[in-house]
Amino acid sequence: MSKKNISAGDGDTTDSVVFTPPEKALREDAKRNRDKLLKVAHRVFTTEGISVSMDEIARRAGLGVGTVYRHFPTKEDLFWAVIVSHKTRLIEEANQLLYHDDPGEAFFHYFARIIREGIANKAITDALVGSLNKDAGRSEVARDFWRGIDNLLIRAQQSGSVRADARFEDIKVLLIGILLATGVGGTFPDRVVSILCDGLRG
Repeated sequence: MSKKNISAGDGDTTDSVVFTPPEKALREDAKRNRDKLLKVAHRVFTTEGISVSMDEIARRAGLGVGTVYRHFPTKEDLFWAVIVSHKTRLIEEANQLLYHDDPGEAFFHYFARIIREGIANKAITDALVGSLNKDAGRSEVARDFWRGIDNLLIRAQQSGSVRADARFEDIKVLLIGILLATGVGGTFPDRVVSILCDGLRG
């Protein structure tokens, strides 16, 4: 855009060009920075826990710490954003699996996927087995996450792949129990998961 500057000497005016980035470009840049922060923070929380400082996360993301705090005022905000982002991806996968040709395979695949993800680190495990009651947005994500499992269960039961008397509450207890029993960073319990799945089959 062009901006008039008044000369102090003779009253003449000159035009100077002031560059203003388009608002859309600013929004896209902010989104890229936020996505990068979430990806780096997820990796850090997974491998090193949540004790890593915001300064260190900013350094690994290649961003200024001020940028981090503009997006996430506290580390707790960043942590829960990572959890919500993670659960959102799982919700999307559950929704896609609803259209799988084999409802039973879709359910058991997702069942094992959640266990595998939960074993990867304690932060994710705590968020998966807990309820996000911090605010309405997080609670909604938690409900959608568990609803995705329930929808896959219902479809698998309708196809005869899962026993009809299995309830959603049973599945939740099984998932929570195996995650807590296996612990964090352990080996995926193939034998135990196989036994559980055999017991659930119709």
